[in-house]
Amino acid sequence: MTVVRPVGLLVLLVVVVTASISIGTVALPVDQVWSVIWYHVSGRGTPPEPLTEQIIWSIRVPRVLLAAIVGAALSVAGVALQALIRNPLADPYVLGISSGASLGAVLVMGAGLAGLTTSAGAFIGASVSLLAVFLLAQRSGRLADTRLILAGVAVSYLAMAGTSLVQLRAEPTQVRGILFWLMGSVAGADWSDLGLPVLVMVAAAAYLMLQGRGLNALAVGDDDASALGVDIHRLRIVLLLVSSLLTATAVAVAGGVGFVGLMVPHAARLVVGADHRKLLPVATLGGAVFLVLVDLATRTVDRPNEYPITVFTAALGAPFFLWLLRRGTA
Repeated sequence: MTVVRPVGLLVLLVVVVTASISIGTVALPVDQVWSVIWYHVSGRGTPPEPLTEQIIWSIRVPRVLLAAIVGAALSVAGVALQALIRNPLADPYVLGISSGASLGAVLVMGAGLAGLTTSAGAFIGASVSLLAVFLLAQRSGRLADTRLILAGVAVSYLAMAGTSLVQLRAEPTQVRGILFWLMGSVAGADWSDLGLPVLVMVAAAAYLMLQGRGLNALAVGDDDASALGVDIHRLRIVLLLVSSLLTATAVAVAGGVGFVGLMVPHAARLVVGADHRKLLPVATLGGAVFLVLVDLATRTVDRPNEYPITVFTAALGAPFFLWLLRRGTA
């Protein structure tokens, strides 16, 4: 039973990815999709037509894969943060990392910082926010749950104020692009965007899965975790760094995608319970499936228009979370 659910989710992910590549302004048969992928992966088969190859291999495959990676990264970051501060409302926005990344990106887009890409600006902004939260949350050399939340909220509001100021001073022609980026999108993804997110996602998820016992102990309480031999201070610092790295990487390549890190971990707990050794694989795959489906919706519900991701994640996430509150499980 422990293995069946992740395997089932993996099969579902393959189905959803295939459908998402096949569906679009130009509908393509599933066998044609896999023929092009097989040709590029194995170097065998019939060379595809240039237009079909461009649509599938150069546009849709990197976009769909990036959506899956970002969804998985934000979900894993949400699981880690909820264990870190033992708060069911914790998500990548609580500690100010997403807000800092948004400020960095908006500074590049609105203020025109020379020599930086939007992704680089977002990553630098997230790193500065993490450093500020880390320094402000420490007391007597140790990290406390309450101080982490308070420091994160303060840094988040400060970054949002800076973001609003840059938007007010931006040219009208720049504002739409800034707003679109702040609400998240994987449109325009290409193969060069995938390398670093894949590396960070795989390394972080593998590390956290090895720490499942420590995460379970931390969720029970500091005294019980210490009694079980868990180095609480070290584990908290590592969780903060890992979740911040995941968030910064996801925001740098996809913008401010909201609600995934909050909603998917709770949904995964409904399926497998609170044991992090089961929760992390299900949240990882569940987040990937969820964001691929959401990205498909952003580009198909009102063709040829396209909408930011957070429009859909918030529309789905808010009712889901209210339902959880009504059930008393959040």
